Amino acid sequence: EAEVDFGEVWCYLDGALTKCWMFVMRLSASGKGVHRIYATQAQEAFFDGHDEAFSAFNGVPTRIRYDNLKPAVARVLQGRNRDENERFIALRSHFGFDSWFCIPGIEGSHEKGGVEGEIGRFRRTHLVPVPAAVDLAALNEACRAGDAADDRRRIGTRSTTVTEDFAAEAGYLRALPAERFDTARYLPAVRVDTKARVCVRQCHYSVPARLAGRTLSARLGATFVEVLEGSRTVARHTRLVHRGESHLELDHYLEVLFHKPGAMAGSVALAQARAAGVFSATHDAYWAEARRQLGDGAGTRALCEVLLLHRRLPAGAVTSGITGALAVDSVDPKVVGIEARRAADGHSGDAEIIPIGTAAAADSPAPPPLEPYDALLGRGDEEVAG
Repeated sequence: EAEVDFGEVWCYLDGALTKCWMFVMRLSASGKGVHRIYATQAQEAFFDGHDEAFSAFNGVPTRIRYDNLKPAVARVLQGRNRDENERFIALRSHFGFDSWFCIPGIEGSHEKGGVEGEIGRFRRTHLVPVPAAVDLAALNEACRAGDAADDRRRIGTRSTTVTEDFAAEAGYLRALPAERFDTARYLPAVRVDTKARVCVRQCHYSVPARLAGRTLSARLGATFVEVLEGSRTVARHTRLVHRGESHLELDHYLEVLFHKPGAMAGSVALAQARAAGVFSATHDAYWAEARRQLGDGAGTRALCEVLLLHRRLPAGAVTSGITGALAVDSVDPKVVGIEARRAADGHSGDAEIIPIGTAAAADSPAPPPLEPYDALLGRGDEEVAG
């Protein structure tokens, strides 16, 4: 058996104090717990917490105790009867566990006492002072480290550690299903605006510019947003935390910027690419040299052609290609492409030089003897004379 709680915690995300939500699942017998932090208390985060916990346990408890959380309960009925959310029923059916809901209010406050106060205990033990991280992924790495430390502790007056108790409890867990459960929420219609963005939960995410004005679909996960054209993924972004934020990928606008090179320097997509390290100092050096040799417009178009190489080649190979081209004072995108493909194929440094004369002498076959031809000519003369 296990117990679940979902409560708020405060964290500094990328320098901003942000209210987040901690999902906790705790096994009742051993006390082993899994803690994960999300930007929302929505159903997709609730489901992702279950998936993370079951993966950490490498099994599924037969019964889980809950408060009357909205992601699970559509309506509270009489007694312990609940009208459960359809997606929550699908989650239970997939993993094969039973749900058990507490009585609402103070009467049921003691019914999952093992997990009550667990969020506060974990925060005071592992997240003090207020944790600061670049993003939720880094914050959850700290939570995993805290879980590992908790596995070595002894609860109360027990003589055994959590890890030792879990070793005995693990045999009673159900096996994980062979297929993963899709924890994301499906959004059947998202409209692409004139700036090639879709709006999901009051945040904007870019898609390829050719899709402007189209209606697409999306999958909204706890940590990601995936935009689909039919069954094909056309964009995938890390889910944004604060309302009104936007995430624009420079790659989505390259075709537009090729025809409007003057818009490159002041674009939000370029600023975000620089901040993320995707547009590196090597790219900036190439752009500056291309504009010096070709002019602003033509130099920026050359940069766009080079950036398009990232769609087919690894980032490291393209960077090596730029470095190789600049080393010979060339800003031709074709030269960058040749050098990038050489780097991708594992060829680095100067090519081996083979003297043509030596190679020709080694590869040229010996000339054929002419005596057989003379014999044939002689035989032909004898036949004519006869």
